[in-house]
Amino acid sequence: MQISTNQFKTGMAIELDGTLFFIVDFQHVKPGKGGAFVRTKVKNVKTGASLDKTFRAGEKFDLAHLEHRTMQYLYKDGENYAFMDTSTYEQISLPPELVSEVMKYIKENTDIEVLMHENNPIGVEPPFFVELEVTETDPGVRGDTATGGSKQAKLETGAVVQVPLFINVGDCLKIDTRTDTYMTRV
Repeated sequence: MQISTNQFKTGMAIELDGTLFFIVDFQHVKPGKGGAFVRTKVKNVKTGASLDKTFRAGEKFDLAHLEHRTMQYLYKDGENYAFMDTSTYEQISLPPELVSEVMKYIKENTDIEVLMHENNPIGVEPPFFVELEVTETDPGVRGDTATGGSKQAKLETGAVVQVPLFINVGDCLKIDTRTDTYMTRV
């Protein structure tokens, strides 16, 4: 399937010169003189390298067909992460380059979407929101708002997020994995 530059969306996968890229960011530009163009930042799926590309407005590209498979995160095996397909019980091991950014919010036995391209895993999509327990945080001092009324808290998976002063060790928090932010106490 072909898509035009005016259909670009962040996170979309396209093929450029036979290589698979994710669109990280894009901006439509209409200068006063000359034709419109699209400044795009793309990330190579295999190497992880980011490139800045400029395309003419209306230029067409092949949209990569990605399959989403629900898999359960089992454990970390040395450097790699082990996942199990919940429908076939087949296990796969993914290197940290594909998953390390999102694994800071994922507990063992959590279901997660694994992106597949031509039956090869290329990345993971975590749930938008996760509920995690606070394991370490400084006690909040009433009236201490010189720092903006927030402090750092370490969660049970090792992730660190900014939280309000009233959050204590043992509290369960709802975290938005897309923006790395605290949402509410659960």
